[in-house]
Amino acid sequence: MKKKIVATVLTLMMIANVCPVYAATEHYNDASQTGNADEWQAYKDNWSTLAADFTQVSLTPGADDTQLNFAWYSEKTDGEATPVVHFGTDQENLEVFEGTAADVDTSLTGGTAYEYNHVTVTGLEPNTTYYYTVEKNGVETEVVEYATESADSVKILYVGDPQVGASVGQPQDGSELENTEGEGNTAAMNDGFGWNRTLNIATTENPDLSFVISAGDQVNKTGQPKEEEYAAYLSAEALKSLPVATTIGNHDSLNPDYTYHFNNPNATEYGTTEAGGDYYYSYGDGLFIVLNTNNYNVAEHKQAIDEAIAAYPDAAWRVVTIHQDIYGSGLDHSDTDGMILRTQLTPIFDEADIDVVLQGHDHTYSRSKLLYGDGQTHSSYEFRLNEEGTDYDWDNAYNVDTDEQIPLYPEEGDEEGTAAKDAFTEDNNCYTIEDVEGNTVTDPQGILYMTANSASGSKYYELTATQQDYIAARSQNWLPSYSVITMDADSFQIDTYQITDDGSVEQIDETFTIEKTAE
Repeated sequence: MKKKIVATVLTLMMIANVCPVYAATEHYNDASQTGNADEWQAYKDNWSTLAADFTQVSLTPGADDTQLNFAWYSEKTDGEATPVVHFGTDQENLEVFEGTAADVDTSLTGGTAYEYNHVTVTGLEPNTTYYYTVEKNGVETEVVEYATESADSVKILYVGDPQVGASVGQPQDGSELENTEGEGNTAAMNDGFGWNRTLNIATTENPDLSFVISAGDQVNKTGQPKEEEYAAYLSAEALKSLPVATTIGNHDSLNPDYTYHFNNPNATEYGTTEAGGDYYYSYGDGLFIVLNTNNYNVAEHKQAIDEAIAAYPDAAWRVVTIHQDIYGSGLDHSDTDGMILRTQLTPIFDEADIDVVLQGHDHTYSRSKLLYGDGQTHSSYEFRLNEEGTDYDWDNAYNVDTDEQIPLYPEEGDEEGTAAKDAFTEDNNCYTIEDVEGNTVTDPQGILYMTANSASGSKYYELTATQQDYIAARSQNWLPSYSVITMDADSFQIDTYQITDDGSVEQIDETFTIEKTAE
């Protein structure tokens, strides 16, 4: 993510308490070496066609488990958009659902005019097989099967940072992966294949999934046109029948293309960037709140949380997803930009009785201990855009109240900068660790914070040299991973797995379960 990351560097330079300015490694998922060789060749052969197809269909959860949201592009040269989904249990007699369409910014599509279509389907029942088509300029696509699962016990796939295109610069077949536009973005080709592979394996292992939670950074290019990356991300086979509740990551944040591709439910005006803002939805016994923490206006995030709880006050579980990992264990986010929101969000999550926070950003895996705030007042910090406005200034944090610039990577010998960084770090130690034993806890006071590793294997980070006291378990084995959440009215269980180069699935952490009593 950061300009100072050198992907091939193996040695970590640790200077006192200063985080190294590079943390990514030479490890990544090389599609030419993993998976089936014939499938990889077929993917490469089709890449020029796929990279030019911006009209992939996106499924997202609806406002509750009786709804399903659709989004897709229509090319205006083929006629006006027809935002219509045909949906029902009888594929010969599907019901028509109409939505809305609007123009896509042509600067993001190479000057070609597209419209994006958003449609919501209602009236879904559990344990039912449906079929659907969508209209692209009046032409129906092929019929796709879509099956709902039980709402009493919900199984959810939780993934971090597919970041299709992030393997740029890595070696493959005697050259380096590139991220030029269209089919020249060979990094997106590599990562799209890896993302598809992970989803295929995860859904084969868990055929009864209801939906996916992605903790952000679906794609890689920041503030630039990147439709070939979205095409690779959305073309994954499993996503034709599996909705994804995406989160706005820093790489998604600075363009409106995210809002075109994902028709998120209960979208609010809180926490907005170019990519949109906070949203929420209900599924089974859970209330799920998704915050765009690239916007540092925490007061607005609190409003979104309050609105969501007011809409679904009786949910047994309250689960928040954010991209930035305020309690993670990877270099170089956890102890730098991952801290920015910690002091401000922790008391808000405590007050709202949030049970679990799902995070990404770190490209490592970690599970926290159960945490709650220390009850003290702490300073507020934020990131700001660079001078060009094309990305965030990742090298510095800013004190909102004093306007002080805090170097996150002070140079050796910079005593003033190091002191400011140390004070920033100390001010962010705002948590209390709950005293519990075992991996099954009942009615805890604290919140569980999870950080997901890369689901595609496009990029990994090192773990911090010393495991933080708030971390219960962590892992970095340079392999794509995913978690499976099983949730009913009384329990929230999470299991995490990694995928080896030969496609085997291995559990990398013990099952962790939160139980709630009737009271």
